[in-house]
Amino acid sequence: MTTTNPNVQLCISPKITSLKSTYILPIPMSATPNRTQRMIRLRNGLSMPSIGLGTYRITKYDQIFTAIQSALESKYKLIDTASVYRNEAHIAKALDELNADRKSLFITSKLAPKDHGTEKAKAAVEKSLSELKTDYLDLYLIHWPGIQNCDPKSERNKDLRLETWKVLEQYHNQGILKAIGVSNYEIPHLKELLAECQVLPMVNQIEVHPHFQQRDLVQFCQDHEIHVTAYSSLGRTVEVSPLLTDPTVIDIANECSKSEAQVLLKWALTKGFSVLPKSTNPNHIRDNCLLDFDLSVKDVDRLNEIEVNTKYAWNPSVVA
Repeated sequence: MTTTNPNVQLCISPKITSLKSTYILPIPMSATPNRTQRMIRLRNGLSMPSIGLGTYRITKYDQIFTAIQSALESKYKLIDTASVYRNEAHIAKALDELNADRKSLFITSKLAPKDHGTEKAKAAVEKSLSELKTDYLDLYLIHWPGIQNCDPKSERNKDLRLETWKVLEQYHNQGILKAIGVSNYEIPHLKELLAECQVLPMVNQIEVHPHFQQRDLVQFCQDHEIHVTAYSSLGRTVEVSPLLTDPTVIDIANECSKSEAQVLLKWALTKGFSVLPKSTNPNHIRDNCLLDFDLSVKDVDRLNEIEVNTKYAWNPSVVA
């Protein structure tokens, strides 16, 4: 896997509001599964694919290899990982064995809750770069607003995560982290960060789907030009997801002649989110980017109006 250290456009003033988080036109790619995949333009001008391969809980090398091979064959460009996933080295090895061109990929990783604070954060960034065998990351996120083994209500959470953000700003200004952002940040966490930062967060990766729409948080992010990446788009991954068996989702899937998963992913894209469907099944990986169809306004409204408010992942609102 070849690497490079590209120049980046910097956005270092919290008062800058002219660059929007918007879609740019898709580049047609005939005879490829995701030929209509759109790109997200982040506030610093960086383009990010709207569909990526999620790798949460994929820890065995053979599974990582199969998933990445299938993703590359289906023309995925974004691979999402994290320190806590413990698969960064496996991803690097798979990309190397597949002769993937690093410059054509968008790789996201995340800082673990145990690595908050100035020195630990520096070590965490360097470790991810080393594990992934790259000299830059396209996007690097603070994975969680809380600190491991710290009382969720302690003010120490605030102090250490701000220290961490300053480290990310330094690496961003050096061009090593092309874009920086957060994950699982609630509105109070974002307000605190916006008041203190020199580089504005470009992304907030959060759980959002028709059963947990987080309207206030999504609106806050949009108002402050923070792009929303949706995770858990299909709900639970360990058992049969209530999202995939929701009667409204099933009805729309039948009407569109699409799978329930495709309907849920298309809903997210239609709302302006990027998505990170996770799978080790080559057929599912291919189908998860076959989203070149439209949901009608009526169908989007039906999904918006589902009267369920259920969170399937962890809850960051408990963190001060």
